[in-house]
Amino acid sequence: QVQLVESGGGLVQAGGSLRLACAASGRTFSSYSMGWFRQAPGKEREFVAAISRSGSSTVYADSVKGRFTISSDNAKNTVYLQMSNLKPEDTAVYYCGARRGLVMVTHTSLITSWGQGTQVTVSS
Repeated sequence: QVQLVESGGGLVQAGGSLRLACAASGRTFSSYSMGWFRQAPGKEREFVAAISRSGSSTVYADSVKGRFTISSDNAKNTVYLQMSNLKPEDTAVYYCGARRGLVMVTHTSLITSWGQGTQVTVSS
């Protein structure tokens, strides 16, 4: 299985921006569909964004569409989540997830490998 390590979280004011990164181990990164998820206190983990193995297809949750952008760099084995116009309701632990194959990972049940998470806090 691929090993995932997230970075880039932090504290930001509402309206600000952050870029998260998810670095994957192994030489088969391009075989995996990747996604970002988040979990706020007292809530279930929810889908944020997904990207196909090739990077040519992306899917977003309605709550982040137009504000967040997912991208990948297969040469660096890294997936990014650029977050703009952040809102206090975006506050959560953000997790990177992966699944080998073509299926877009738009639900937690599709993930086979998780990172440890990175905290994002948006102050009002």
